[in-house]
Amino acid sequence: MATNLVRYELDGAPHWGVASASGIAPLDGAYPTTAALIEHGEADWRRASARAPSVPFDSALILSPVTTPCRIYCQGANYRQHMIESGMDPDAKAFNMFFTKSDASIASAKGTVAPPKHVSLLDYEIELALVFRRPIASAATVTREQLKDYVFAVAIANDLSARDVQLPQMQFFKGKSYRGFCPIGPWLTLPDPDQFALLDDLELELTVNDAVRQRDSTKNLVFKPAETISELSTFANVAPGDVLLTGTPSGCALRLPPAPVRRIVQLLPERQFWSLFLKAQRRRPHYLRPGDAVSARIFSANGTLDLGEQTTVVLAPG
Repeated sequence: MATNLVRYELDGAPHWGVASASGIAPLDGAYPTTAALIEHGEADWRRASARAPSVPFDSALILSPVTTPCRIYCQGANYRQHMIESGMDPDAKAFNMFFTKSDASIASAKGTVAPPKHVSLLDYEIELALVFRRPIASAATVTREQLKDYVFAVAIANDLSARDVQLPQMQFFKGKSYRGFCPIGPWLTLPDPDQFALLDDLELELTVNDAVRQRDSTKNLVFKPAETISELSTFANVAPGDVLLTGTPSGCALRLPPAPVRRIVQLLPERQFWSLFLKAQRRRPHYLRPGDAVSARIFSANGTLDLGEQTTVVLAPG
């Protein structure tokens, strides 16, 4: 059975525990980082998983289960329908689009986000996050059967994005890295070895104010986790506790114009092009506004993997 490891604050100090429907069973040891938990905590969480919970959820402050510093690698346009929506052909895509987020963006899955004052096009992106188990320092060919040797856990992430920075400034890193722009959790789900096959059949759902905006399945990932890690290993190092966000489904607030329209407007001077783009995006009511509540869930249809639920409330720009 999968184990859900939660990091929480109680009496002013951080702790780790095993989460279940009835609460948290604390671990005995202190693990200052996610990497320390991965490398030294297995016997501890196995003991805790056999105990009855003693900490109610409502008495604990849920923290991100991914500690910093860490690397956050990301895949762009990796769901079939999202690629089509973005004007790409998923059957013709020969390689991943990789980028990174700053670890300053990591936040609790139960909290708030206040975009910078200059951001008015705040978008959401539910993603399956993979947390690495082992270091990678050279090119590796990873098979589906070996995935459990490289991935420690999975979690929910929301790749919040300032579209009015990311696109006109051509700054993926900057536009996706403001503080609070990467809620992760509420916990790390550790699949049993025979459950890793379920990573190719997980349901994702994101709502804003209870209205569904994104819903898809990891069956529709263009590049699956094993082949993605193989490609990533050819140019990047990985340490235990680092994270890979595997892409978001269709349904984001961002909408690009149809391909014929794009070809015409791209002939305009750059300043005029981006002015028209931003004007069109600001007419869309889907972008997040102060007071919006964003919820995200990822789970297997058979109920054996449940990554929990994120709840993030958008505050006024700060």
